[in-house]
Amino acid sequence: MTVSEIYTTAPTQGPEKVLESFALLDQLHIPYSRVEHEPAETMEACAAISDALGIRICKNLFLCNRQKTDFYLLTMPEDKPFHTKDLSAQIHSARLSFAPEELLWELLHCTPGSATVLGLANDTERRVQLLIDKETYEAEYFSCHPCLCTSTIKLKTSDVKNMLLPKVHHEPIVVEL
Repeated sequence: MTVSEIYTTAPTQGPEKVLESFALLDQLHIPYSRVEHEPAETMEACAAISDALGIRICKNLFLCNRQKTDFYLLTMPEDKPFHTKDLSAQIHSARLSFAPEELLWELLHCTPGSATVLGLANDTERRVQLLIDKETYEAEYFSCHPCLCTSTIKLKTSDVKNMLLPKVHHEPIVVEL
């Protein structure tokens, strides 16, 4: 995978949803580093990105219950295994599965492989519950896509918790996977 140099400013052109993500970070005065790359749709493809940014990449999963009435964005370390049974017990929601692509777009304005905490800015009805693995929650740095998997951003986790999440009105539930 080819990864760009590291940038510390927003791109000047690109898809509207990407520009809106960077505008939100800039509005909140949240510093970031970013790289551009080919679509990173698997965690294996993210290894070069992780090396370039000097951090562990976060894996983001968009989940729902069987009835498709409760939605969750799970953020966890890239290399940690995910077992729905363990998570279901912690959040008291049985039968978790991956949510349909059309609901990922409808609720977060993200495409598959691009689920991100920045997409929560589009969830104005607060239908998506953010779940963050304890290890990610306690890490110094946090990574995410700007609603498209051709760019990855490095942020301080404290900025995500203290500035970004309050602005988008989403309180995370910390889980242990």
